[in-house]
Amino acid sequence: MGMSISELVGRGRVVRVLHAGAPAWGWRVGDEILLDSGESIPEVEARYLAPAEPTKIIAVHLTYRSRVEEYGARIPPEPSYFLKPPSALNGHRGVVRRPAGTRFLNYEGELAVIVGRRMKGVGVEEALSYVAGYTCANDVGLHDFRHADRGSMLRVKGQDGFLPLGPEVVPASGFDPEDFVLRTYLNGEVVQEGGAGDLLFGVAYQLADLCRFITLEPGDVVLTGTPANSRPMQPGDVVEVEIEGIGRLSNTVEEWEADLSGPGERPEVSASTLHVALAIPEEEAESRVEEGVV
Repeated sequence: MGMSISELVGRGRVVRVLHAGAPAWGWRVGDEILLDSGESIPEVEARYLAPAEPTKIIAVHLTYRSRVEEYGARIPPEPSYFLKPPSALNGHRGVVRRPAGTRFLNYEGELAVIVGRRMKGVGVEEALSYVAGYTCANDVGLHDFRHADRGSMLRVKGQDGFLPLGPEVVPASGFDPEDFVLRTYLNGEVVQEGGAGDLLFGVAYQLADLCRFITLEPGDVVLTGTPANSRPMQPGDVVEVEIEGIGRLSNTVEEWEADLSGPGERPEVSASTLHVALAIPEEEAESRVEEGVV
């Protein structure tokens, strides 16, 4: 792209779409999208892409108090993280595919941070000044592979299209990550609700923690966690993540006739699958697997 992400968001709420067979940056203006090239397209016809070109995507495990309490887990003393590949990126109105033969494809509504300047060794007090903007995210996870990934989350969270972002990136100057409300909708009904007041580790803290060891580059994406009530989606479902002041990210779920018979781990309904995907106690999950009630 010609302009940096900071320059793009400096001109307003930025989107990224597919135009003439190639990615293009632009801005939503009424019912149209004004492209960086000067052309415009009707918004209803836009094929949205993820509004980010990251070198890496870093996600966090438990950061919302409501989710810790839901699992009956101990409050983590510090955040822990995992990586998602850029190939997991997906856009607003994109399709999330559930491989045939799997059942536990969960939504996770999150606030995503788009880094604007290189960050290395930046303290908590200065961390937010390095942010270009914020957007909505759905950190999709396929928990039928929970037994296989252990802590890496690669099969669970890293599959193609498992990270819808969008629809827009709101400039950092126009959003307060210390005062926001996030809601996830499944077929129009609210299924998750949380916000800054529920975070055990704030956005600035997470950024400062990460950049002690990992250089965050412009365009990198940091996912800041999800509140309670992540649950499985079904083919045909419409899942939406809304953050007040940013907008509403919408995606549909489809069945994917994937051939998973090759080498490597197979899908499996383990006790860990049920515990995480359904938020039931570990003892109950183990009992259900032993009894074949899955």
